[in-house]
Amino acid sequence: MVGLFSRTVVAATVRMPKWFVGWVSRRYVAGSTLEDAVGIMKRLSSEGACFTIDVLGEEITSIAEAQYFLDEYVRVVDAITEHKLDANLSIKPTAFGLLVDKEQGMVNIEKIVRMAHERDMFVRLDMEDHRVTTDTIQVVLDLHKQGLTNVGTVLQGRLFRTLDDINELEVELGPAADYRICKGIYLEPEDISYTGYQDIVDATNACIDRMLAAGAYCSIASHDLPVIKYATSALESYGMGPGIADPRPNAGKVRNFKGPGYEFQMLLGVRGPMRRKLAAAGHRTRVYIPYGEKWYEYSIRRLKENPTVGAQVAKAFLMPWSNRP
Repeated sequence: MVGLFSRTVVAATVRMPKWFVGWVSRRYVAGSTLEDAVGIMKRLSSEGACFTIDVLGEEITSIAEAQYFLDEYVRVVDAITEHKLDANLSIKPTAFGLLVDKEQGMVNIEKIVRMAHERDMFVRLDMEDHRVTTDTIQVVLDLHKQGLTNVGTVLQGRLFRTLDDINELEVELGPAADYRICKGIYLEPEDISYTGYQDIVDATNACIDRMLAAGAYCSIASHDLPVIKYATSALESYGMGPGIADPRPNAGKVRNFKGPGYEFQMLLGVRGPMRRKLAAAGHRTRVYIPYGEKWYEYSIRRLKENPTVGAQVAKAFLMPWSNRP
């Protein structure tokens, strides 16, 4: 019933005028400019949050389009430094040309990662749909081989292959592996992914276990209470938690602006009360801050790709007081 309701809300919202979509998305998107994003981060910093910044816009059709993202991320790095923000970068490999020209796309990604490395700043390669899973992981491996260890990937719990990917990365990177694990926003084909809610939750939890056992840095990106409860229990079983130095004997080195082997991550505007509760308990919490001129395309894509977002949209519309960012 909830699924049907969410799909109905999504179907109605994507047909609404652009101004209405903008009204709905303003809690999930920082704005169209970098200045908008900086303002949001300054405000949420008072709640103990840290951030990862994403310039909206994804798959490009010509390699020349990647220049916009290169230029904009230079501005982002400068803004983080200037305003002394506790923030890192999230980049989408396809926005830098990975599917258009793999070699040049790699060159473009390396430029950003190297620039961030010089500022002691971490870069997260967002995981897009299954077409680029292997290539995205390979980019991380190649960059680590060049000594650029300030980069990690996202893995999606719903994919059948993810546990194998974790095992491969453990062999290649050891405790230097740094993940964001999420259930996965992309509704992938059933022959390569779990499609039922509980199956996806169980698979994601299994990935958390594997990452923690490997000594990797584990960013738990979920708004689902069952996943968060499982994660906190798993952390306790390893003696990990707020204010405790990572006790795992195979843990990687402590990174600048990172937690003690783990952190929780949430999207801007989603489950704010839960994020504040985790922060109040002492857990490191990171907010995903998307901004840019492509806010409309981003909003429509998120709604179409995962209709369960519809319930959050309806709640924001009908009860805006219940879930402030």
